[in-house]
Amino acid sequence: MAGILWLASYPKSGNTWLRAFLANLFANSNHAYNINELKHYSFGEMSSDLYENIAGKPLDTLTDLDIYRLRPQVHRFIASRRSETALVKTHNAIATHEGVPAITPDVTEGAIYMVRNPLDIVLSYADHYGVDIDAAISTLNSADSIIRPSASTVFQYLSDWSSHVQSWTRAPGLHCHVVRYEDLLARPIDGFGDIARYLGVKATRGHLRHAVRNSSFKELKRQEKRQGFVEKSRHAEAFFRKGKANQWRDELSREQIERIVEAHGEIMTEFGYLPRDR
Repeated sequence: MAGILWLASYPKSGNTWLRAFLANLFANSNHAYNINELKHYSFGEMSSDLYENIAGKPLDTLTDLDIYRLRPQVHRFIASRRSETALVKTHNAIATHEGVPAITPDVTEGAIYMVRNPLDIVLSYADHYGVDIDAAISTLNSADSIIRPSASTVFQYLSDWSSHVQSWTRAPGLHCHVVRYEDLLARPIDGFGDIARYLGVKATRGHLRHAVRNSSFKELKRQEKRQGFVEKSRHAEAFFRKGKANQWRDELSREQIERIVEAHGEIMTEFGYLPRDR
């Protein structure tokens, strides 16, 4: 049985961009990889089909705790289906509930963790989930935050933003490669090159440039406009919104900025996100 390498992040932190890059890196095609086929290179551990298959019954007959207890079996099933390391997307924090881990240690080989400035996350989060910015801030600040289940996904446990980041970046014994979203925007060849090396992929600079170009925000947005994107929320006009850093400077009020900084100042400082001019 192979293991799992987690592609982990708090929601709206660049996870889909990362998966698009990896698909284009591995496919190494002249054409950009179809965003609606990303599942062929990276799985989603939250897929309801997986849980129904393991349970042998419809999810609507199970409680949230029943579903949570299925997670280790689902993770082992994913690992067992691969002859090589499985790349698996998750938004779960590393946490334990009722003695059951959200991320199963015995099949975990490592993780790539995407971190993004929470001041920008709240803007994308509000747009994606169809809530106002203050509600998005409350979500990032709450230790009880989850992603609610949908027709195709089970719930995921987030906790607050700082706890989520710490759960992955400070997890004892976890071989975790941490990537700042903003660094990928500023220096994509270097940042994605580091990711390729972490995965043990030997890629030339030309190969990296090709994969970066085929997974650029411009290309992802073009594909979504042309054919739609299966991961788009019904609340949002588009999944790929702006793909920029520091949007918060024009869109957040001083009070909103202070709410986020008050809750997450320590971790924001650690990752270089604390505004100097607030």
